[in-house]
Amino acid sequence: MRATPLFPRQAGSLELRLPDSSEVEQLLQWRNHPDVWRWLIHTKVDPDEFRRQWRDGRDDPKKHSSIAVRDGEVIGIADVWLSDGMGQMHVDDGALRHDEAGIGYLLDPAHTGKGYATEIARELLAIAFDDLGVRRVTAGCFADNIASWKIMEKLGMRREQHGVQDSWHAELGWIDGFTYGILADEWRASRA
Repeated sequence: MRATPLFPRQAGSLELRLPDSSEVEQLLQWRNHPDVWRWLIHTKVDPDEFRRQWRDGRDDPKKHSSIAVRDGEVIGIADVWLSDGMGQMHVDDGALRHDEAGIGYLLDPAHTGKGYATEIARELLAIAFDDLGVRRVTAGCFADNIASWKIMEKLGMRREQHGVQDSWHAELGWIDGFTYGILADEWRASRA
């Protein structure tokens, strides 16, 4: 695993960093807003559990969560997590383990439509490929979340799966989902 910290760092006009307890409270001001949770598998969160996850998750070497801050205001969440490729669970720790990452991002509804989610997602790809050294990154969204899949496509990710009613949503029932992916070589070529 990486010896130097991943955060703080710039993501375009945003700073990605670990939150203090008051900033977690800022997240809670918008995390349970319907415009946020309607696009999430985990819709509404319990505030105490949410606080605990942020507090206890700092030391997990496979999950790297941060907040996105603009002008002192917490406007987003940025997540990158390590995983194994299909069929690699039986392999000893080494080059074939934790060679994939997933990314996810959330934005305060008051700050959507300004390119911030693209800045966050671009930096999450850089973290995954440049800092964590993974071979492949995936991201998923509900098929109706047009803004999210347009960001993935803008960043060079390809739609690899359209799951018909493969995603359970607590309020909407079974809905379609998309999975996107990009390889390290493709990411590097797109930046050259």
